[in-house]
Amino acid sequence: MTVYPPQHHQDNDHDHMIAVIKAYPLATVISVDENKPLISHLPLIYAEGKLIGHLDKNNPQAELLRNNQEVTVLFSGPQGYISPSIYTTTQLPTWNYIMVHTTGNVKEITDPEIIMQSMIAMTSFLEAPDHRYTLESDNPRMHQFINYVQGFEIDIATWEGKFKLSQDKTPKDIERAKNELIRANQESIKALLERVF
Repeated sequence: MTVYPPQHHQDNDHDHMIAVIKAYPLATVISVDENKPLISHLPLIYAEGKLIGHLDKNNPQAELLRNNQEVTVLFSGPQGYISPSIYTTTQLPTWNYIMVHTTGNVKEITDPEIIMQSMIAMTSFLEAPDHRYTLESDNPRMHQFINYVQGFEIDIATWEGKFKLSQDKTPKDIERAKNELIRANQESIKALLERVF
């Protein structure tokens, strides 16, 4: 069996993968219906080996998430081009990235109270650490909204951490690659948002 990326770019530490999921909770959820992939981008929260979320009932993927189907879920961490100019040794250009791939079976959540509690928990998690907003269970807008969403949870069966972070370089160059990834991500986010908005 071929493992890609190479072993030194794999990270099987569940704590590292959970940290990525918590830091970058917007997931790519992929299911397949008659050989056609259906893809949604949804924030998910991690809780004890499960991923919990909700989606619009009108989303074509909602039907597939009702019947215990296997899904693939991808979480994307920071990524970017690494120029050889940052290294102290001779290197070629590369791309560094952090990705977490999971698979698991999805189970529909039908109880509106449980869906609301999951939405409250998700809001609390996403508002941390300042908690400038609290979603209350008696919020009238949520009570109207709940009729239009489908809750679900995914039991994680497999985990793959793909952390390509110049691990095959010298310690000094690994540190430089880390700093370059931080710098490039901050700059590219700022440039993109200024252009888009």
